[in-house]
Amino acid sequence: GDPFLPLGAVEPAVSAYVSIWTPLFQTAKEAGLAPEILLHWGHGAAMGTVLLAMGGYGAFLGWQTRVGNGGEVYPLNLGMTSRQLHPLLMGAALFFFLLGGQGGLVLLATAGQPILQSAHSSTAVVGLGLMGAQAALGLNMGSSEAGRLAHAVLGTGTLLVLLVHLSFGLGLGASF
Repeated sequence: GDPFLPLGAVEPAVSAYVSIWTPLFQTAKEAGLAPEILLHWGHGAAMGTVLLAMGGYGAFLGWQTRVGNGGEVYPLNLGMTSRQLHPLLMGAALFFFLLGGQGGLVLLATAGQPILQSAHSSTAVVGLGLMGAQAALGLNMGSSEAGRLAHAVLGTGTLLVLLVHLSFGLGLGASF
């Protein structure tokens, strides 16, 4: 789909950054070191895994904490309570999304595709912004019931935006 955020103002700076890395990927592609399928779908596979595994389980842990089960240790919790693991898992997901977004831009440029000109790029900006707001809210809400409710509702909305982002990414990948 077409972009719905006007990202043209930042495109020159982002393109300059991406152009630092694109020759390395082009060289790997031309040398046969990076298979075409990896260059084409690697970003989507990696980020889809982060979204569904880390984001999905992190949301589950957040809601378990919200409904009063934050002290539970589930089999996938690595020995931590849900309350302990939720912020670590979601913080790690945000870190991987920030890195993965850069990789996605580089891989688009390596494929000769325009960057920041799709609904996928627009939803990336919205999703990362929401995750940043979620982190700030989570760090500052304390025991405020209104803050906890806002964090839970915004977190659920953020996950839905990121699922739409995944859908736009699949469409973008299939378009070239």
